[in-house]
Amino acid sequence: MDQKTAIPVFKALAQDSRLAVFKMLVVEEPIGLPASEIARRLNILPSTLSGHLSVLHHAGLVTSKRKSREIIYRARLGRIGALVDFLLVDCCNGQETECAAIFPRERL
Repeated sequence: MDQKTAIPVFKALAQDSRLAVFKMLVVEEPIGLPASEIARRLNILPSTLSGHLSVLHHAGLVTSKRKSREIIYRARLGRIGALVDFLLVDCCNGQETECAAIFPRERL
């Protein structure tokens, strides 16, 4: 991930409801949740949720798949992992011992 790609991801998560939706979907991996259940749990109007899900989708943070009459949303964990890697790629100026608390040994 580069800075141009990271900025829309940050923008998508920089709103209370969208962050709550994403965090909820992370918990519900790998199954995901239907939009109606997300709306119910977060007490968000379906029309408002639709807009939030669209922003998250365009930022590459969620996927959707139709299942019968419902649309199931899932978090794209790899996308958030790429964002964390982008943020920490130059962590501690390459001093592996300083970064040990952040990264497991196999990622250094």
